[in-house]
Amino acid sequence: MKYLMWLLNAAIFFVLFAFALNNQDAVTLHLFFGAQWQAPLVLVLFIALLLGVSLGVLVMLPLWLRARRARQPATSRLSASDAGGDTLTPPAP
Repeated sequence: MKYLMWLLNAAIFFVLFAFALNNQDAVTLHLFFGAQWQAPLVLVLFIALLLGVSLGVLVMLPLWLRARRARQPATSRLSASDAGGDTLTPPAP
């Protein structure tokens, strides 16, 4: 299974590497107030991907923290009941 995952990761790497090699043409981004930025297409796409992932994490962060806070009392109650020493023993045969 470890070798299969290694092969899958290698295949994904080579596909992305080939994509980057085929998209080295310079593109011009026209930003606000007449500003322009010229960069390779693969760099522009990579930056857009990073910005999208970062924005998604920032949007989901409050939900994750709220769920974590709601889960903490339940886990502390569960661990307290486990440490209480009230163990169930099966009846003798």
